[in-house]
Amino acid sequence: MASPSSSFGPRPPVALIAGPTASGKSALAVRLAKTLGRAQVVNADASQVYADLGILSARPTDADMAGIPHHLFGHVDAADAHNAARWANEARAAISAAHETGDVPILVGGTGLYIRTLIDGIAPVPEIAPDVRTAVRAMAVADAHAALVQADPVAAARLNPADATRIARALEVVRSTGRTLADWQLAREGGIGDKIALTPLVLLPRRDWLRERCDQRLVQMFDHGAIEETETLLARQLDPGLPAMRAIGVPQIAQYLSGDIDRAAALDLAQAATRQYAKRQFTWFRNQPPAHWPRHVELLSVDNINQLAIILRDKLLTG
Repeated sequence: MASPSSSFGPRPPVALIAGPTASGKSALAVRLAKTLGRAQVVNADASQVYADLGILSARPTDADMAGIPHHLFGHVDAADAHNAARWANEARAAISAAHETGDVPILVGGTGLYIRTLIDGIAPVPEIAPDVRTAVRAMAVADAHAALVQADPVAAARLNPADATRIARALEVVRSTGRTLADWQLAREGGIGDKIALTPLVLLPRRDWLRERCDQRLVQMFDHGAIEETETLLARQLDPGLPAMRAIGVPQIAQYLSGDIDRAAALDLAQAATRQYAKRQFTWFRNQPPAHWPRHVELLSVDNINQLAIILRDKLLTG
């Protein structure tokens, strides 16, 4: 009997299950893998790459993986500032390796930038001049946004004025290269979208349900090791600007461990940060992916997961 990938056609199949945190992506990915019979799961979540954040990133446990091969989970040290370009290179390799063994790769995650970089490619922005980067990163976010209004008003209007990371990136690019980030993005390269047969599904459950799921999951994290995980991470005395050190839960628990706030306040702050993050993800996945990508808005139950897995399997095998 032909394997799913060899029976698909000239372009090898890739499934994508995307959506905000706590929407049920990981469970559906495993169910789909079991339904296919030959599949491997590839992580597309920026926090779940870090070995030090098993609990706070909600990284699947061995039991969650249910014997299905999982890749790019917990393979990066917290001292390493991982990014979309490096992840995309790793994902391409994992997808290729899965196809070579006759398995269907299942991308699963909620980091839209990672997914877009892999599918559409990345803008060939030159290295930023060190003096420009240092100056921009030293600016207060309000000052950086005001400077961006002058240098790249289109980007300034699009970005949240409080989004320090994206504002700094847009400003340093235009100051260092003389071209806006949007200009560079018109020349994206390295994407695999035209080389694969992509079967995507975006999970967008009701927001009230999603908020409750986020809150409950944070309670479970705090009760089952998140505080100890953060304490171990803080003991390494890493640069607080590293992505792993800024992951949701780490700054809030750090405040608790330093005695600045109590445990209840740390939990409240982490829950609020998670809800805000889920809201941003929800908005991104509702508006940014191509309009023809299916959006599933029902709440995921065991029966629903099984039905979706069968639908996705049939789409993968029929094109």
